[in-house]
Amino acid sequence: MKKRKNHSPEFKAKVALEAIREELTLAELSKKYDVHPTQIGTWKRAAIENMAATFARRGAAPEQVSAAEVDKLHSKIGQLVVERDFLADASHQLLGTRGKKW
Repeated sequence: MKKRKNHSPEFKAKVALEAIREELTLAELSKKYDVHPTQIGTWKRAAIENMAATFARRGAAPEQVSAAEVDKLHSKIGQLVVERDFLADASHQLLGTRGKKW
């Protein structure tokens, strides 16, 4: 059984660029770099699809949100829901409209 290879991003870019140039066929590139032709096609497609992102404005990239910040926001949402429900029940008790719709 063959061990799975992990190729560097630089290697993938190099092979994808050669595939985009189409100076050699995928089969020839496959033989040259010892990579399956389907994999080369996948890298080529990914390179072409993501090429526009290279020229996008630097400030236009979406911000990455950390898991800690997501947890903090979920906690805050839970707290606000509890407070809202408490205040709704308290207002119904004060107004004597418990169980009645407005």
